[in-house]
Amino acid sequence: MTPRARALLFVLCGSIFLEGVDVSMLGVALPAIRADLGMAPGELQWVISAYVLAYGGFMLLGGRAADLFGRRRMFVLWLTVFVVFSGLGGLATEGWMLITARAMTGLAAAFMTPAGLSLITTSFAAGPLRNRALLWYAATAAGGFSLGLVVGGLLTALGWRWVFFVPVVLATVILVLAVRLIAHDEAQARTGQGFDVLGAVTLTLGAVGVVYTVVVAPEVPLGETVLTAALGIVLLAVFVVVERRSSAPLIRLGIFRSGNLVRANLATILFAGSFVGFQFITVLYLQDLRGWTPLETGLALLVIAIDSVLAPTLTPKLVERFGNYKVLSAGFAVALVAYALFLGIPADAGYWTGMFPTMVLLGVAFTLVYGPLTIVAVDGVADEEQGLAGGIWNTSFQFGGALGLGVAASLSVGEAGLLEGFHRALAVPVIATVVGLLIVASGWVGRNRVAA
Repeated sequence: MTPRARALLFVLCGSIFLEGVDVSMLGVALPAIRADLGMAPGELQWVISAYVLAYGGFMLLGGRAADLFGRRRMFVLWLTVFVVFSGLGGLATEGWMLITARAMTGLAAAFMTPAGLSLITTSFAAGPLRNRALLWYAATAAGGFSLGLVVGGLLTALGWRWVFFVPVVLATVILVLAVRLIAHDEAQARTGQGFDVLGAVTLTLGAVGVVYTVVVAPEVPLGETVLTAALGIVLLAVFVVVERRSSAPLIRLGIFRSGNLVRANLATILFAGSFVGFQFITVLYLQDLRGWTPLETGLALLVIAIDSVLAPTLTPKLVERFGNYKVLSAGFAVALVAYALFLGIPADAGYWTGMFPTMVLLGVAFTLVYGPLTIVAVDGVADEEQGLAGGIWNTSFQFGGALGLGVAASLSVGEAGLLEGFHRALAVPVIATVVGLLIVASGWVGRNRVAA
């Protein structure tokens, strides 16, 4: 890898680190935001939900836009938008201002992230070099998410607005370097066929409808949940019809003939859902039941960030020796053990004996799963569709996180006590991980049959 290639990888890893930190820091700061801006609990959840809706709903459109209009152009433009609205979020004096800023930040991430991923897959040759770059990229993303839990606690102690201002500083540095280091690329020639506007509209609205249903399901009547879910599904069905008839489709549906792509995205949904659901329940367990501060909670989860050290150093060697699917299977198995150990945690559990083993194992699981999933998700996809494949994978991660959060939140609320509700919700990551293990194991078995 040349010095310029290393510098480019540093910039692209910096952008995904920024996105991971931005997401996880905010969760720790929510109580302070509520107290300062006087937001009701129902309004407060939209600080997170607005970001998730915009991110998950526009991710596929962002991936295709990177392929059609130029990856550098999309990356630089939307990184700039990310900087502006992250700063405006820190200046918000009303709840609606903060929610609007978060929605725009999520929209920017939806276009910026797949552009960054496709820049890696098109800038580094397929094989060990690309795999190494992707594993560094994935390790940075996972490490940013994990470290953000602690950084969020530290910054909240200084004032919740710093949770928005610090990403602005980091993003500005990354933006300056990106302009200098990322080579100009040409937009695809579309031979006058135009942009698939109807496909983009139906896909985006359908995706937003599904994500919205998952996010608000615990708080609205069943009839409203069914209605919004049905609307989202109908719009997605219309999208499929449009794509089949379009001369220039937003998504070539044939891309889903790739077994690797489908398998990786299903596993990603389950892996993200299990972890986000677990994190939500664990934070409530520590703060609402045990009375821990946000900083203490972040420190308790800090050990998960060992993946930021292990992933770029250990995972490439394991992938080279055993292959992606074997490493993925081991990672899901480790995650299953981690969640199972936490299932019946008592109200007075000690940290070192009752919680620390789970946190360490989750760090190992992230080490073994996150990077190989990104490799499998784009393996065998043509260069002109790398942005699309990256968008699909990132959408799966957001959908999975929203789904896991929604299900865990709904199960943890009830007439039973806090601890009983937590125990019930902790079954979600266990079940999701079992299914994910079966899916990645099927890829391993399938490859062995092909080899035979």
